[in-house]
Amino acid sequence: MTDLPGRRLLLVHAHPDDESINNGATMAKYAAEGVHVTLVTCTLGEEGEVIPPELAHLAADRDNALGAHRMGELAAAMRELGVEDHRFLGGPGCYRDSGMMGAPQNDRPESFWRADLDEAAAHLVEVIRAVRPQVLVTYDPDGGYGHPDHIQAHRVAMRAADLAAEPAFRRDLGDPHEIAKIYWNCVPLSVVEAGFARLRAAGREIPFPGIATAADVPGVLPDEEVTAAVDTTAHAAAKAAAMRAHATQIAVDGPFFALSNDLGQPLFPTEYYRLVRGWPGVSEGLESDLFAGVEA
Repeated sequence: MTDLPGRRLLLVHAHPDDESINNGATMAKYAAEGVHVTLVTCTLGEEGEVIPPELAHLAADRDNALGAHRMGELAAAMRELGVEDHRFLGGPGCYRDSGMMGAPQNDRPESFWRADLDEAAAHLVEVIRAVRPQVLVTYDPDGGYGHPDHIQAHRVAMRAADLAAEPAFRRDLGDPHEIAKIYWNCVPLSVVEAGFARLRAAGREIPFPGIATAADVPGVLPDEEVTAAVDTTAHAAAKAAAMRAHATQIAVDGPFFALSNDLGQPLFPTEYYRLVRGWPGVSEGLESDLFAGVEA
């Protein structure tokens, strides 16, 4: 790729919809500012549960057509966020959704959970060396909540970041590139608690039969472990629209949403991160810009 903008952001996610839930407003913010935003999704999400009854036939245990449908949902979500560079790791369908931890789908040879780490990372190295991002966003080692594909996405992203910078590794994949800053998705505990307090206060005004708990939110951390807070209030509507585009997986109602368990959760107007590699761009307090301290 040539003539790339001065700032470049790479996000690595496990399934379609993960990007919109975790980083949708951040992606919209930076895309609107002219940053080159690249999203790499590792599977098609073939094993996801389907919310709308009229689409239930797409599920893996029926027509097994959910992956192709979710590709369309993801494309629609990217249009809402203004993100033009989206890729699937190794190409669409290279790795299959592994299902929840302990499910029989984990053992399929084509599942992402069973992928050879260096082989999968090499696909991402090629993207890194082509796009040359200064900032990478992915999950923590637990994948936020223990899903095997999220854990594997973390492993692949971190391994690829190392290999992409190694001059002796696969020069056929491009010139070496070192990513300046790597962040893991997170949410401060105090923010989660405040969000659920708003949800409980809404009472009967929400259409969901139940309310989730803080344990249902991926990546919750003590406040002091969070290092960056990106104010994305101006892009909250784009995030909500992107989440609505994933209609098989998410139901959105105002400032709240639910997954297939039909338990309401709050939408957060600010998105949070933990810097795990590179230098913070501020001497104290939280970063407000993932590119702080990075030269274009």
